[in-house]
Amino acid sequence: MKTAVSLPEKLFKLAEKTAAKLGIPRSQLFARALEEFIQHHRDEYITEKLNELYSSESSTIDVSMKRKQKAAIAKGGNLESW
Repeated sequence: MKTAVSLPEKLFKLAEKTAAKLGIPRSQLFARALEEFIQHHRDEYITEKLNELYSSESSTIDVSMKRKQKAAIAKGGNLESW
C-alpha cells in the first residue's frame, strides 16, 4: 500500500543514505523502521501491564518450589528431575 508522509529534510537525507548503505529501497527502510517502532511500543505496553499485575499480586515463590529450584541447579539445571 502506498502512503505519503512529510519528513524533515535532514531525516529524509539520513534515510536515503541508510537505505543505500544497506542496499535496500527507501520504502523498505521505512517499513522496517515502522515495524521496529511498533514492536518496541508493544513490548513496552506488555511490560507495563505485567508491572501492574505484579504490583498487586505476590511474586514470592513458595518454599517447596525454592527447594526444587535449588535441587535442579545443583544437578546442573536438569528440570526433568522434578
